[in-house]
Amino acid sequence: MTPSWRKPVGMALILLIVCVWCFLVASLSYPIGRLPALVQAPIYCFFGIVWILPLKPLLRWMELGTWR
Repeated sequence: MTPSWRKPVGMALILLIVCVWCFLVASLSYPIGRLPALVQAPIYCFFGIVWILPLKPLLRWMELGTWR
């Protein structure tokens, strides 16, 4: 069984998504950092969970070759 080309491409896309998301959240750290800690916590929890959402179709594509 030969490995699929989709897995290395998918892993590269996952790394790209994570890097872009980290840059986005880091660029928002100054305005968010000025908020009270009780407001910062849910914002960072939200940002920590939302980046996972685009990965489900990507992982499905890596395994099955289809987006749906």
